Amino acid sequence: MARWFQTMARRDRPWEDVPPVIGWLALLFLALQCLFHAQLVPPSPRAVSLPAPLAPGLFRLSALGDPMAMNRMAMLWLQGFDYQSGISLSFKSLDPVRLRDWLSAILDLDPRGQYPLMAASRIYADIPREESQRILSRFVFERFFEDPDVRWPWLGHVAIIAKHRLHDLPLALSYARAIRLHASPTSVPSWARQMEMTILEDMGELDQARLFIGGLLSSGQVTDPREIHFLDDRLRALELRTGVSK
Repeated sequence: MARWFQTMARRDRPWEDVPPVIGWLALLFLALQCLFHAQLVPPSPRAVSLPAPLAPGLFRLSALGDPMAMNRMAMLWLQGFDYQSGISLSFKSLDPVRLRDWLSAILDLDPRGQYPLMAASRIYADIPREESQRILSRFVFERFFEDPDVRWPWLGHVAIIAKHRLHDLPLALSYARAIRLHASPTSVPSWARQMEMTILEDMGELDQARLFIGGLLSSGQVTDPREIHFLDDRLRALELRTGVSK
């Protein structure tokens, strides 16, 4: 091995044998390279629009037989989309229609998963942009009917958004009424059942609110003595306000 290194060392030419013009050319090219890079303009980050989701069949095929894992990975990707290379997007800049389509496609992968509906109602529907709030609230409302006993909390939240953010009491009333009519009483707590009554009072529909409470009490759906007592007191107060004697 030592003999091999000695042989290779004898084959190397000393620096003194290199023509001076080669050294000057190397320095010239190095200077030109430095000058070229100094003139380059740093790339400015540009926001990329949210793409359309894959067709349902292709999306499910890409899950490779594990739709639950794809559901989670797609949600992680979607929630991280506002953080792009060199830039952070505002949720307001996201296309609400594309956002709804992605959430719908992800939910279709695993209908038992609630995260797309939770994200739609508690994250994206809270975006301070009326168009986004209405589109995503409508999405939650439409998908609620597929499993009312499980999905009612997300519809309840968008009912609150419709009331306090959109100031659209008829819309909030339609959401609250859907919970009462389509979710079983055993799966819905008292505050959700009473939301319709509160919205009717806010709309000035006192007679409708009174009839609603009377119907709720007579239906036998309310069994908690404290809730019955609360509703009975509320009914008497409404009867006094409307001039109706019990």
